[in-house]
Order: sequence, then C-alpha cells, then structure tokens
Amino acid sequence: MRGGTTVRTHQVVAGVDGSLVSVRALDRAAAEAARRAAALRILYAVPDLDEAGPILAAAKARVVARHPGLPVTTEAVRGGAVRALTRESEGAALTVVGTRGFSGLTGMLLGSVSLRLAARVHSPLLVVRGDRRCGDGGEVLLGPAGDADPDVAACAIEEAERRGARLRVPRRALLEATRAADVVVIGAHHRRVGPHLGPTAHTLLHRSHCPVLVVPTG
Repeated sequence: MRGGTTVRTHQVVAGVDGSLVSVRALDRAAAEAARRAAALRILYAVPDLDEAGPILAAAKARVVARHPGLPVTTEAVRGGAVRALTRESEGAALTVVGTRGFSGLTGMLLGSVSLRLAARVHSPLLVVRGDRRCGDGGEVLLGPAGDADPDVAACAIEEAERRGARLRVPRRALLEATRAADVVVIGAHHRRVGPHLGPTAHTLLHRSHCPVLVVPTG
C-alpha cells in the first residue's frame, strides 16, 4: 500500500509526446520495467487520436530493439496528459515522464505535466531530467523528512537495493548532491484540502541534476 492505494507491481507506465526529452524518459521507463520484470505501457494523450499512431509505433520499436522480450503495449487517449497519467498511475508500479518536453499540438508540456502530476499520482512517479542517462550502482538520495515517512523511506530502500546502490539521507546541500546520484526520492503529501508539493519538491523537480522519484503519501 502507498498513500492508501494498492499498487500492482507488474506494470510501468510511460508518458510520451514525441519530444527528445520524452524519448529519454521512455528509455528510462523501459529500463525500470526490465529491472522490475514488469510490462511497459506507453501512453500518449492527444486531442486527435489519429495523430498518435506514428509516435507510438516509433516508441514501441525503440523499446523492443533495446529490450527484446520486454512486454510492451501502447495506447492513445483523448484529452489531457495529467488526467490520463493520473488515472493510469492508480494501477502502476511506476509512472515515468520527462521534463522540459513540449508539443504545441497536443499541449503535453512535460515540464508542467510533471509538476501537476507529482501532486496527483496514486503511486510512485519518476520524473526524468532531460540531460541524464540511466544510472546504476551509485547512490540513491532520500530527501529531508523522507526518513520520517515510512512509505517514502521504504521506497528509497527498495530503489537502493534494486540498483545495488548506497542509500544516503542528505539534510543539507541536497540539490548539489543530485549531481552524482542515480535518483533522489521525495514525498508528496496528498491532503484533504487538495494535493500539495513542498518547496523541496518544487526545487528538485525544476533543478535536480538526476531523476526525481516522487512517492505519494497521506
């Protein structure tokens, strides 16, 4: 259970929009699915479903070429990316998006999507920075106060074990520490009055040098 939601561990969801940043996020999502022995589900939210075919076909072909044998499905959904990915996150082990992506036709502004999605997802969300490649064996960071939340701390421990990495709990200079880390794990509190992201989460989602794993709590 995470944040009161039962998480099924057999599926990783990746949001794509055809941008270079979303392609890098797709690569990370595929690696995460392979690491978890899970299936990968590729989602593209568009106003016109006819636009999605080539993007989804290219995304699937890229994943299959790099991860033969990995189960991959694709789906185009009509509407906004945040709503679609929030819905999909309820049954996912992990949802993956990129930052600084853009698509004028679809409105899938992944920099904006990542912030709004981080405050709404039902299960862990990995926000991939556009200039970082997949990493293993280095360091997993646990953000301030994360060690006091059992869901966030447990997720960080799992990530470190999965990667064969050290787990570090930095209380100072967290942003600087992301330069050498594989991933930084933080919590997002879902309150009755509405979703809430604290200042640390906002800073990391805008400026982290490594991917940010957001764990919903509350």
